[in-house]
Amino acid sequence: MAQQADAAGRELTMSRAMVEAIAHEMREDEEVFVMGEDVADYGGIFGSTDGLLAEFGRDRVMDVPISETSFVGAGVGAAQAGMRPIVELMFVDFFGVCMDQIYNNMAKNTYMSGGSVNVPMVLMTAVGGSYNDAAQHSQTLYGTFAHLPGMKVVVPSTAYDAKGLMHNAVRDDDPVVYMFHKRLMGLGWMPSPAGPKTDVPEEPYSIPFGEADVKREGEDVTVVTLGLHVHRALEAADELSRTDGIDTEVVDLRTLKPLDTETVVDSVRKTGRLVVVDEDYRSYGVTGEIVARVAEGALSDLEAVERVAIPDVPIPYARPLEEAVNPGVEDIADAIRATR
Repeated sequence: MAQQADAAGRELTMSRAMVEAIAHEMREDEEVFVMGEDVADYGGIFGSTDGLLAEFGRDRVMDVPISETSFVGAGVGAAQAGMRPIVELMFVDFFGVCMDQIYNNMAKNTYMSGGSVNVPMVLMTAVGGSYNDAAQHSQTLYGTFAHLPGMKVVVPSTAYDAKGLMHNAVRDDDPVVYMFHKRLMGLGWMPSPAGPKTDVPEEPYSIPFGEADVKREGEDVTVVTLGLHVHRALEAADELSRTDGIDTEVVDLRTLKPLDTETVVDSVRKTGRLVVVDEDYRSYGVTGEIVARVAEGALSDLEAVERVAIPDVPIPYARPLEEAVNPGVEDIADAIRATR
């Protein structure tokens, strides 16, 4: 298990933990500012910037027009000029309209300038489905962002991790894509599963990128996952422990770039069985990458492999259809049983 700072019994939702980290960094460094659609008066539609306007004012918490290309590009320029912008892309699905600013400028300008400029920018964005918002507002697109060199990619699953990873993201001199799952934010209108609301220390702390966290230790099967599905995997593991006597280890990746291959491979060397669970599409995604890395690092230890992911279809609007394509607890439990 990862070493944790003293949480002192204070529980926060993931959204409050993120806001607390951002507010601290803004107090410490006047070059840190936030901009995005509905981040000021509304506080972010998923609560990611709630309360920041009242403390820091409109010069540092800025609502922007619905023009993702212009405000993501403005963030890149501000970062290159020495500021530390936190730019919220309301839904990750909207990346298509500002893809050039993300892929060609934010990710590559340090390289294209021969290292003469850095881009210390956090691109914060909401991901995931499970609340019937259809194909253009429900994707995770983890693989799309993790595929391209030049950006670090962060996916917290608990309030504790969300705060520590946000501190690290704002302080990083490279561009960081911070992908938070809507279902984990602790919103009244979108209930979270049990788990993401955790003890969180008041003092600042950072969680280094590239360190996965073993959320549940086990001896029989390794489940590698991230985001919302960490909690579904933990529920499946507890169920199988009671009903089937299977002892499942659950590894939360926490960051996709850099990826903690060592923790994953070490776990599979111990259990011999691997299940990878992802809310992204099955083809060319996280599940394939993890299986490949384990095959490269521990092929002789690997006895069975299962992948659980969204099939290669647009995410449906209808609730029963969305539930059918988005991996649930029973899907994960079935995959774990299949490795035995």
